[in-house]
Amino acid sequence: MGTPTEEFHAFFEEHHAELARLARLMLGNGEDAEAADDLAADALLAIWDRWDRVRAAEHPVAYARGVVVNLARSRIRSRIRERRRVTQFWSGRSEQTDGPDIPAVVDVRAALERLPYRKRACVVLRHAFDLSERETATALGISVGTVKSQTSRGIAELERLLAPREPEGRADPSEPLRVLRAGPVEPGAVERRS
Repeated sequence: MGTPTEEFHAFFEEHHAELARLARLMLGNGEDAEAADDLAADALLAIWDRWDRVRAAEHPVAYARGVVVNLARSRIRSRIRERRRVTQFWSGRSEQTDGPDIPAVVDVRAALERLPYRKRACVVLRHAFDLSERETATALGISVGTVKSQTSRGIAELERLLAPREPEGRADPSEPLRVLRAGPVEPGAVERRS
């Protein structure tokens, strides 16, 4: 191996894109790709600050995923607090918006945002990143049994959330997983349905 700096640089090159994708999926559609990249960069900076401990870990990338997931949770909580403040400020105004009619990728991401945090994390790590139950448990600091139950419940909830969008009122149970496994969609590649 090389120096710690060289090792970290190699780790960065190998895992930055994956960590940025994880950040995008965890933050949801409310954030743009730049915000997710910033979160991934913040995570990598935190990892660099603890590089001696991280590189000695049995699974350094699992540690990195955990950092991204925890930073995303903090940002989501901040976003919720900010929305509450704005809502209180504008509480006298009524505002109605209709849900957009957009392609399946965006529909699944919107449904992911509606899942409770732990279910979303389990579904994303298991199905978008193809981690094993054990790897997911390590990244999230929870038991394998919790990963199993949260993933199962999360998928069931995704199917329920997406069911009304299907023409015959029945969701294709494999659709959320197919979309998650497809990877990121480049900006501009998703057009509104007519």
